[in-house]
Amino acid sequence: MTREPALLDRPRSSAPPPPLDWLTLGDAFEAACLLRCTPPPTTARPNPAHTPGVEFNREDAAQRMRQLLARLDIPVTHEVAVGGLRRRYELHRLWVPQEQQDTYVRLLEAGWWQGRRALLGGPPPGTSPARRQLVTRLAAAAWRSALLAAGRHVRRHILGVRLTDRELAAVLIRSAAVLDVPARLRAGTGCFLVSVADGPDRARILSNAALEPARPAC
Repeated sequence: MTREPALLDRPRSSAPPPPLDWLTLGDAFEAACLLRCTPPPTTARPNPAHTPGVEFNREDAAQRMRQLLARLDIPVTHEVAVGGLRRRYELHRLWVPQEQQDTYVRLLEAGWWQGRRALLGGPPPGTSPARRQLVTRLAAAAWRSALLAAGRHVRRHILGVRLTDRELAAVLIRSAAVLDVPARLRAGTGCFLVSVADGPDRARILSNAALEPARPAC
């Protein structure tokens, strides 16, 4: 049986998605980063009214995704599966109704590319304080997503995350620079390790990436 493509899988439309307003961009970019931290769901939902969404092994990551999608007016179903024998674990699966899939894909794809462009391009000379604040917010969102949903690699001398997405790894390196923290990238077998040094650098990343409520209702 052929697996349905995971959302945000390539190929993508050649036409650039329409720009998002700054408030929507922050939530859509963070949700897209969370999605890029995760593999496709391991089990397809039998109900044809839903399509595969995203799977987390941490409840706080799933709850954050639900919070962000709620702000984007995307309904989701949250299921919890328990596995393991001697060591029990939970998988948190979020499913998007089929009728909302196009909106979900459009918003997260637009959020990813617009946020990535804003971060990697850097604010041009004369950029307003509000635009600079947006870039800082995007940088914090990228690290918050990775710390919630990627594989943590914590040692006494570093704080690191393991990723399989090369583009997200590049975004994290740039995001650390935006937050005035030097970061290192190391390629491993099938993954990338992005890390910052223990001490002030680690404290600055954790402070900026601290979980905070999604933008309030207007």
